[in-house]
Amino acid sequence: MQLKPINQQVVVIVGASSGIGRDTALKFAQRGAKVVVAARSESGLKSLVDEIQALGGDAIYVLADVSDFQQVKAIADKTVAHYGRLDTWVHSAATGVIAPFAKITPEEFQRVVDVTLMGQVYGAMAAIPYLKQEGRGALIHISSMEGRRSLPLQSPYSTAKHGLEGFLDALRLEILHDKWPISVTSILPATINTPYYNKVRSKLGVKPTGIPPYYQPSLVSDAILYAAEHPTRDFVVGDAGKVLDLLQRVSPSLADSLLLAVAFLGQRTNEIKSESAPDNLYEPVSSYDKVEGDYRNLTIPAFLDWLDMNPPLKWGAVAVAALGIAGFLGMWHRNDV
Repeated sequence: MQLKPINQQVVVIVGASSGIGRDTALKFAQRGAKVVVAARSESGLKSLVDEIQALGGDAIYVLADVSDFQQVKAIADKTVAHYGRLDTWVHSAATGVIAPFAKITPEEFQRVVDVTLMGQVYGAMAAIPYLKQEGRGALIHISSMEGRRSLPLQSPYSTAKHGLEGFLDALRLEILHDKWPISVTSILPATINTPYYNKVRSKLGVKPTGIPPYYQPSLVSDAILYAAEHPTRDFVVGDAGKVLDLLQRVSPSLADSLLLAVAFLGQRTNEIKSESAPDNLYEPVSSYDKVEGDYRNLTIPAFLDWLDMNPPLKWGAVAVAALGIAGFLGMWHRNDV
């Protein structure tokens, strides 16, 4: 499957007013793509389009709440009406409630699923007809490591991300079966330094935080741009995420024990935050229309992501490691004999 170079693409980024989506929109524009950005925060979208245009880029914005299919469909319709086509759809919009399950209302749980899972489903429904019309394209969904390993205190978000992984697995096979040249990618970030923890609803009594280590949003946006040109099934962003993914596959009970030890205290700060503080569950919180959150000091670099974007080197390294292990085992066996 051959995807277009980024400088020839029309790209939609949903959930673009802050965090990963905002950084991704800026990078696509800097690489020459025509960009349509969507979210609920009009102030965030306006400032983003202004920033892109100041850099010489071409962008428009569409206001949308992704829990409403018609609003999501309007993003795709307006993109094609304005630019004539759609080449890549990036869906990043999400919300959450960080609280013990016993303190979450049915309405709150439903809202997280409506935005974080159904919004992604609606995005695919809106984008795929236009990708088929163009004859090829990329469908890129921002999932989470919580789509593979749930966290305590985040049951609605983990539920939505697990549902997203199941949806994408089914959708990908249908597209492959019908031989459409459309790449379906799941991006699964580890803990990322975005304003999510500033905006999310919390019932912990304190400001929530992700479980360190943190990674910068640029790692995720780099993975998204890579997937827009290189068909990719899934991409775990951040070495800690890759380690947790492996641990979950090898021994879920060991992953349980690790998270039992670190995940409850690890998601709490010492900063008091009222349950009635503004959050983005139902309405946008415009004061955080920026890329980064408050935890740059806790971020670390990632090393394995680079290998994922350079497959020949990655598999060469795997082969060398395998040969080294085989050689060691062979030598040990001879000595033992």
